[in-house]
Parts: sequence; C-alpha cells; structure tokens
Amino acid sequence: MSSTFTQPLDALGQAKTAAENDPAKRDYLEGREQFKKGEYAMAAMAFHNALKGFEEQGDEAGIANASDRLGDVCAERQDYAAALAHYRRAYAICEKEEDSFSILALNKKMAAAHRKLGEFDQALEYAFDMVEHYQLTKDPKGMVETMTVIADLYLEKGDKLKAADTCRTVAAIHKNFKHQRMAEEFAARAEELERA
Repeated sequence: MSSTFTQPLDALGQAKTAAENDPAKRDYLEGREQFKKGEYAMAAMAFHNALKGFEEQGDEAGIANASDRLGDVCAERQDYAAALAHYRRAYAICEKEEDSFSILALNKKMAAAHRKLGEFDQALEYAFDMVEHYQLTKDPKGMVETMTVIADLYLEKGDKLKAADTCRTVAAIHKNFKHQRMAEEFAARAEELERA
C-alpha cells in the first residue's frame, strides 16, 4: 500500500491491461485521476466503487488501498472523523500483513486528522508510534521531523514543559549529528518555552 513503491516500467503496461479487465482496478485508477484533479466527489465515488469490487474479490490489498484513498478524500473535504474510519480499516489490513512502511504512512495521516479534530492525545499516540519506527529503522531525519510535530502538539495541548523537553531532545539529536545551528535553535526554543 505504501505510496513510495515503484513498479518496474514494463509492469505499467501489465497493470493497465489488468485494470482494463478488472472493474475494481479501473475504478481505483479513475479515482486517483479524479483526486489529482481535485474532483473529490468523483474520486470518492470511484474509490467507493473500487472498494466494493475489491471486497467482492476478497482482495485485501485492494481494500486497504481503496480505504486509504477514501480517507484522503475525506481529509481533503475536512471530514476528519470519516477519514479516520477509512484509515483505520486500511491500518488493520497493513498490521495483519506486517507492512510497517504503510503503517507509518497511515500513522502520519491519522495523527494529522486527530490534530485537526483537536484530539491531541490520540495524535501524540500515533506520533510516538512513528518515533518508534524511526528508531528501529535508524532514521534520524524522520525522528527529528516527528519530534518537532510532537513539540507542536504539546504546545497546542497547552503543555509547554513537555514541548520544551521535546525541543531539547531534538536539539540533542542535531548536536549528535554536528548540526550546530539547528541544535542551538531548538535549545533556544526550549528555553523560551520554559520561560513563557
């Protein structure tokens, strides 16, 4: 399900042929085209039809992809509760398949949706899951980006001390990688939050 997956070029022709013979895949591809154009109502209808087709076929990967895309449509339309319902369905399938990179992508989307709803504790849970993923994959860039979001979430929640602690952690990561300017910026932000 991960959107970063790239097919070999010769597979593209095979995918197109497969889609021509499979109404669910055809609907899914149509949904993607409509989504790119910003035609969210049309995209939702196509993804919904694709989802029904994948359900009839018992195609769990198709169900996960269509659910994920329906979540994206709902998020674009600012219906975050509906987006979360679709993302959770995709998440359950990815979890069963142990697809950690798709789970990471869904964690990002679910954290953002919870944040938009003002549900900061739930957003933080997903963000901490992302931090764990980045620790396991030894990805300091992803770790720093997520920790920065965590600091912002704490701040939005009104917990300046935890936001300051998180900024100090980000500063320490930057310092370890000899990013002196960034380390100083986050250390200064932490001090400013503690004084506020």
